[in-house]
This record gives sequence, structure tokens and C-alpha cells, in this order.
Amino acid sequence: MNTTPTTPRTALVTGGSRGIGAATALRLARDGADVALTYVRDEGAAKEVVAAIEATGRRAVALRADSADPEAAASAVHRAVAELGRLDILVNNAGIGVLGPIASLTPADVDRVLAVNVRAVFLACRAAAEVMEDGGRIISLGTALSRHAGGPGGTLYAMSKSALSGLTKPLARELGPRRITVNLIQPGAVDTDMNPADGPFADGQRAANALDRFGTAEEIAALISYLAGAEAAFVTGAELVVDGGHAA
Repeated sequence: MNTTPTTPRTALVTGGSRGIGAATALRLARDGADVALTYVRDEGAAKEVVAAIEATGRRAVALRADSADPEAAASAVHRAVAELGRLDILVNNAGIGVLGPIASLTPADVDRVLAVNVRAVFLACRAAAEVMEDGGRIISLGTALSRHAGGPGGTLYAMSKSALSGLTKPLARELGPRRITVNLIQPGAVDTDMNPADGPFADGQRAANALDRFGTAEEIAALISYLAGAEAAFVTGAELVVDGGHAA
């Protein structure tokens, strides 16, 4: 965010204990927001992010929430409001990828990926729309793999993230009268523990983009920060691709 209002804004970042989520939670705090973040298993990592946020002078809370649980997404939104008093920014970052040839994927794989990457995002948005302050921000994290052919084994993951394109534009229209913006970021190869820059598939990912490198979580967080701020009030229903200039 680019301005700090008199009343601090509040944010909920799902999957905020590591990677892009942790970088985003810390960046929003540095920009003046109080932040709630969700995690599934690694309570220690979540507490480290909370401590880093509190070191900036902002309030923070870690909420355990498994997005595969149909009740968890809305519950996290309402718990964030209860802890922080209001909700101005929702960042739908939590996601999972089950990779493999389509013939190897089980119905349980399909159900879990769609539950976390699609249903939970929809339900979090629905809950946020009920409680969010006018002028709020909803920002979701998709993947550039939904825009071009990725490596083998990514079909289920790309399909699930593609659903977020269908969510973003109509929801932006629906919430526009309340000046709530809704946007989707489509990251390419970003150096995280899920897809490390020194991993087995890294060389091909680097070679496929114009900059010949992985992005950083902080670079994605910077764009989220812009979309969460006052200067992005006229940006809504947009898909912003951040993939280093992918060739296909």
C-alpha cells in the first residue's frame, strides 16, 4: 500500500506462513496494515511471521485453517474480523498442487485440489463481501500455467487455478458499487519451497522466460501491495501476469 490512513487497514492473508504469503503479510504490515494470516500445520513458521509483523509495530494474529475444510474459509474471515476489528484486504494465497499424469490422479486428489484452490477462495470471497469495509480489496493468486502450456503433470493444478479467472471479473462487477476491487495475479516461476530456483525443473522454467531467472516472493508481494493501496482504486477485474516474459 502506498498511503497509511488514520485508521489502520486490516488484512487477511491465507497461507501466510511461508513463501509468497509470508512475504505479502510482512509487506502489508510494513505498509501500515494489521494482518491476520492462516496456516495449516507449521505453527512455528506462522508465529515467526507474526513476530516479524509485530516488530514493525503492527498487530498480527495466526489462525489455523485448513482450506480443504468447507467451513474453514469463512471461519477465517470472521475470526480475522473478531481479532482485528474489521477487514479491508483479503489475499487469497493458500493453494496446493498435486502434480502427475492425468491417469495417475485419483478422485481424492481432484477433490482436495478443487476444494483448496477453488471452493475455499469462493467461500472466503463470499464471507469477505459480507463484512468488508467499502473501498476494500480482494486479491487472488492464480498461476501463469493457466495461460500457457506448462510442463507435464500440471493439468489438475492449472485447471483449478483457471477457475479464478471466472471468479474475478463478475465479482469485480458485483462489488464495484461498494468500491471493492477484485483482481487476480498470475505468477510464473517464483522461488519458493514449493518450486525452488534450484529444483529439478528449474532450468527449463528459467529458459522459458525473457529474464532467465525466477521471480522472488517479495516481487509478487510488491504487486499485491500496490493493488491493496489507494493508487490502485481504479484497477479491478484485472489479471496481472508476472512471469518474467514467458515465451509461450
